[in-house]
Amino acid sequence: MKRRFLYIVMLCCCLSTVAQEQEEQKGQGVKLTGSIQSDMLVPMRDEAIGAEKTEDFQTNTYGELMLQSKWVDAGLRFEYLDHPLPGFEKDFKGWGVPNFWVKGRYKVAELTLGTFYEQFGLGLILRTYEERSLGIDNSLLGARLVVRPTNGVTIKALSGRQRRYWGWNKGLVSGADAEVNINEWIPALRDHGTELMIGGSWVNKYEKQEDIFVDPTHKLNLPEYVNAWDVRASLNTGPWSFLAEYAQKTQDPSFDNGYKYDKGTAAVLSGSFSQKGLSILLQAKRSENMSFRSRRSMIGTSSFINHLPAFTQEQTYALAALYPYATQLAGGEWAYQAEVGYNFKRKTKLGGKYGMNMKLNFSHVRWKGETFYQDIDVTMTRKLSQSVKLILMYMNQRYNMTIVEGHGGMVRSNIFIADAKFQLSKKTALRTELQYMSTRDDKGDWLYGLVEFSLAPHWMFSVSDLYNVGETNLHYYHGDVTFSASGHRVQLGFGRTRAGYNCSGGVCRYVPASRGFTLSYNYNFSIL
Repeated sequence: MKRRFLYIVMLCCCLSTVAQEQEEQKGQGVKLTGSIQSDMLVPMRDEAIGAEKTEDFQTNTYGELMLQSKWVDAGLRFEYLDHPLPGFEKDFKGWGVPNFWVKGRYKVAELTLGTFYEQFGLGLILRTYEERSLGIDNSLLGARLVVRPTNGVTIKALSGRQRRYWGWNKGLVSGADAEVNINEWIPALRDHGTELMIGGSWVNKYEKQEDIFVDPTHKLNLPEYVNAWDVRASLNTGPWSFLAEYAQKTQDPSFDNGYKYDKGTAAVLSGSFSQKGLSILLQAKRSENMSFRSRRSMIGTSSFINHLPAFTQEQTYALAALYPYATQLAGGEWAYQAEVGYNFKRKTKLGGKYGMNMKLNFSHVRWKGETFYQDIDVTMTRKLSQSVKLILMYMNQRYNMTIVEGHGGMVRSNIFIADAKFQLSKKTALRTELQYMSTRDDKGDWLYGLVEFSLAPHWMFSVSDLYNVGETNLHYYHGDVTFSASGHRVQLGFGRTRAGYNCSGGVCRYVPASRGFTLSYNYNFSIL
């Protein structure tokens, strides 16, 4: 790993030097951008919530640098997790430069060498990405070529090994993708503001045989090559948008599916309408046996080549997000989502003096007659005066804890949320939240309160408490002070973090309980 990194760094330096000389000759410069992110914790033992003190100081720290020019870009990312935050200890511990790349452009072609991220369509057969809060970085180390031979046509080809924490899986992932925007070729479509796209993808995983036995005398004959393909089409015209995508995968026995030889399929249909204050979204997904990893024996969130959207609403309020849904890739699921939003005009009976927005969302996920997840939520946003804005939300939720977490049965809950913002002056604002969850399941009822005071443009102060009024009677309190200026952001806090699942886009990671002082620092810079 270190030798490969040195080669890439040397190549980056050589190419960026050549690019800089060329740009200087043409009177143009090279742009240097970068960022630093460091999240730190001074942990304390707290037996009441099950928080352990394993080290005196823990941090996840990342630093990125990127050189940009007309012809060549180059970049790298440094990561320091030698004393990682809770939940990252097992696999993430270490430090180094796992991401490094060089990108060259010439006429209609673009070539990337090193690590890169890519997504074909919705990601049903390929999506590599980074999500630090979940500990996900499944980038590919290899080469990617993008060619745009004519207007409206994009062709991609790639091959590489997938990152797994501080190494790369031995399996080789290769693929190709093509998209054609037909409206670029038909003037009548362009004249009417219509966009029509068709696309297709292919992905191949090569992985050597492993000694996996079904019993002491019978070894599985595992396929070394697994192929997946995808076709899709989208149409946007006026207020209407439509999307259809279908994917299929050949036999791919793995730990996820119990080493079965079934094929995998996934299909997505989505339609939306938006005009004059009215928005409507309808979408459905069916998937079966679509767990697709670069290493068949892996478990957890690592080594996934693809990604299936959850088709459930991303919740930002604490209690609405207390039981988040994780997409079931190994088995199968039907997922449906419908959302309707309407803006009531100002100075009408329902809109009042300042207008009002209402939004209704319904999400439902099931398989073979069993409900995995369901929520129905109604949100009202209304401005009561020039300085007061109110958000009210009601949510009815059903969460199959046995399916998602492996225990606990069905959790049925009703959640009530009130969020009020007061603009005290041009530079000062006060925001408050009060939330209540009513349920007879799992740990019973919850209360949550938040007070947040901001002093623009630099300061923000907040205190919050998540309180279980059902089974445990525990408080998960937290206080933070945040300062921002000139690209720097510093946040100092103290409090408790509840053990539970942190989710994004249907992918979840378990976070253990913790208590202590927290410090976060973020900085972004750009040098021309």
